[in-house]
Amino acid sequence: MEEQPASKITEYFGKLSDPRIGNATRHKLIDIIVIAICAVICGADGWSDVALYGKTKRKWLQEFLELPHGIPSHDTFGRVFSKIDPQEFEKSFLEWVQALQEITEGQVIAIDGKQLRAAHDRREGKNGLYMVSAWATANRLVLGQTKVYEKSNEITAIPKLLNLLDIQGCLVTIDAIGTQIEIAQQITAKGGDYLLAVKENQGYLYEDLQHLFGFDQQQGFDGIGYTHARKVDNNHGRLEIRECWAISEPEYLTYPRGSQNWKGLQTLAMIVSERRLEERVEIKTRYFISSRRMDAKAFLKAKRSHWAIENGLHWVLDVAFQEDRSRVRKDHAPENLAVLRHMAVNLLKQEKTLKVGVHAKRLQAGWDDVYLLKGLSS
Repeated sequence: MEEQPASKITEYFGKLSDPRIGNATRHKLIDIIVIAICAVICGADGWSDVALYGKTKRKWLQEFLELPHGIPSHDTFGRVFSKIDPQEFEKSFLEWVQALQEITEGQVIAIDGKQLRAAHDRREGKNGLYMVSAWATANRLVLGQTKVYEKSNEITAIPKLLNLLDIQGCLVTIDAIGTQIEIAQQITAKGGDYLLAVKENQGYLYEDLQHLFGFDQQQGFDGIGYTHARKVDNNHGRLEIRECWAISEPEYLTYPRGSQNWKGLQTLAMIVSERRLEERVEIKTRYFISSRRMDAKAFLKAKRSHWAIENGLHWVLDVAFQEDRSRVRKDHAPENLAVLRHMAVNLLKQEKTLKVGVHAKRLQAGWDDVYLLKGLSS
C-alpha cells in the first residue's frame, strides 16, 4: 500500500496533547500541524500565509487530511501554536529527526545560539528570543533546539539541549559561552567528545594557553611535539589564511592551571586567522581545548565544520525563511514556529533531486505538489 503524504509527520506529531477544549477543537490538531509544515516548506512565514496556503491547496490537502470543518483561519493557527506545549512539540521533533536519518557517528555536532530579533515582546519584558540549536554538520540536519530570552542564559540552555541528544561518538563544538567544566563532563558522560573555545572570561585557562603557545611560538615550536596545518581561502576578493598549532603531549596537557577539571582533556590548540581585505588586514588568535586527540589538520577541519552552522542553518533561516523579520511573539508561538522552520530546513536539505538553494526549493514546493511530496517523503 502506498504511503500517504506526511504519514511520517502524522506518526510522530499525532500524539501531541491538544491544548484546546470545547468548541475550540472543531479542527483536528494533526490537520493544523500538517497544513502548517506544508505551508512553511512552501514559503509561508506567518499564520496569515499558512491559512492562505491551506485555502489555496484545500482540494489537494483533502486527499490525505480529514478537514471536517475546512481550513482553519489564521487566528486559529496562531492560537493553537501559541498554546501547544513547546517541550512536547520538541520531543516529537526529536523523535521525527531520529527516524528521518541515522546520525553519522564521529561527525561534528555544532551547538550555537541565534536571536529571533523581531520576536521581542516589550509588554512582557522579553527581548528577542534566542534559539540554541544543535546542527549535525555531516548530515546537514537540525537535531534539536531550546529557547532562552537572554543570550547569557545559553549557559543553562545548552545542558538541557544536550540531555535531549544522542551524541555517542560525536564531537560537540561550542563557542566560549559553553566552555564550562560541567558541560564538558556532561558531553563525555554521554559518550561524546568536546571541542570548546577559550576566551578571556575563562581566566587562568585563557592566560595559561596564551602564555604556553606564545612562548613556544617565540621559540619557533622547535623540538616541541606540535602539529601544524595551514588553510588558505580566496573568495570574492577576500583572502583568508587560517593556521593551527595543536598538541596532545601529556606534559603540556597538565600545564594550564585546573586542567585536571576538564574531563578527558586530550588536545590544546591555537588558531590564528588572517583576513586580507582591500583596505585592511585583520588578525585574530583563538585558543581551544578538546577531549579528542587530534592533529592540527583534523582540528582545523573540525572547527571549520562548526563555523558552517552559520551558512548551513543561521544564514538559511534569515535569508530563505526571513526568520529575523518574524513578528510572531505570543506565548509559545515563536518557539513552535521555529521548530516548524527547522522541520522545513531538514526536509528541504534532505531532498537531493533539485540542485538549487533552499529558497528556490521552497518556491518549487509551492508551485509543484509532486515536488512537495518528495520533500515530505525525504
